[in-house]
Amino acid sequence: MHINNLILKNFRSYENLNIKLNDRLNIFVGNNAMGKTNILESIYLCATGKSHRTNYDKEMISWNENESHIQLNFEKDNREERINLNLRKNYKKGAAINGIVITKIADLIGNLNVVIFSPEDLRLIKDGPGGRRKYINTEISQISKIYFYNLNKYNKILKQRNNLLKRMNYKDYDRDSLEVWNVQLIEEGKKIIDLREEYINKLKVIVKDVYKNISGDKEEIELDYEKSTTTEKFEINLNRNIEKDIRQGYSSVGPHLDDIVIKINNVDIRKYGSQGQQRTAALSLKFAEIELIKKELNEVPILLLDDVFSELDRNRQKYLLKYIEEVQTILTCTGVEDILKEYDIKNNIFYVNNGIVSKT
Repeated sequence: MHINNLILKNFRSYENLNIKLNDRLNIFVGNNAMGKTNILESIYLCATGKSHRTNYDKEMISWNENESHIQLNFEKDNREERINLNLRKNYKKGAAINGIVITKIADLIGNLNVVIFSPEDLRLIKDGPGGRRKYINTEISQISKIYFYNLNKYNKILKQRNNLLKRMNYKDYDRDSLEVWNVQLIEEGKKIIDLREEYINKLKVIVKDVYKNISGDKEEIELDYEKSTTTEKFEINLNRNIEKDIRQGYSSVGPHLDDIVIKINNVDIRKYGSQGQQRTAALSLKFAEIELIKKELNEVPILLLDDVFSELDRNRQKYLLKYIEEVQTILTCTGVEDILKEYDIKNNIFYVNNGIVSKT
């Protein structure tokens, strides 16, 4: 799988852009705030239906414009494929695959598989559990449309239950209404827990080997799923916490509170790991992600690297370069690193300046 070309119209800083990409390494060089990340964002949007930077489509539309258009042509299973997205202010985004309009953005999932790695991902380990849940949710969704559907359904039920809990603080609502949402939350929550457990059990095996390679076989990583409740005890724990939930106006049990435990040599590096360990673990998770997508979908995903090269030491840079030899990679940076100059990359460099992309 690889992207052939990308066309943007009124997307962020790009009034009109049409670029052809190499099927291996593509390097976009430019100062900060010149539009490099916008290119990665448009690709990620085509793959997942959402931005990794904002929750609002209107923020991706160029200033003083009402619409934005993206066209991405890519090759998959020796076939030419096309994704079109239309962003409109105050309206839902529109999408089409190979010219056929899709009614649900969820239908984008699985057509184009990408793994994105930004400086924020280097903080994946030390930041709060919300970031790690988002990571897990995004990656499982690419592999499983069922998970994406179940997760959306669960989140809608959770929102309705929380709204009811808040109202119950002020008025004596019928407890039967709460029970209706409890039953649905438990039903969908169990599905989320089971699918996450299955995914993490597969990921933990792959990430061990990746981490060993990056760290020079000096340390061992362990990955575990930290659940707020098991599927067997979900109903018991939810009912036990009903009075607490009413008081705080929030559901205190469920997969929306889960986390991933990450240990190096049996030490929880979320709290006690060095910066080097945390960065290596984050990098390992991303590469393990690629391997799992390859294994589960028999597809090599596209790697998006947003200005992370300068954040890594030379050993990790070398590992990164070796790893991406067989993966189409779109990499942004503020300057061509010395290590990159050791490779024949002259025809792979794009220069970005104020929404203008050139090869010279």
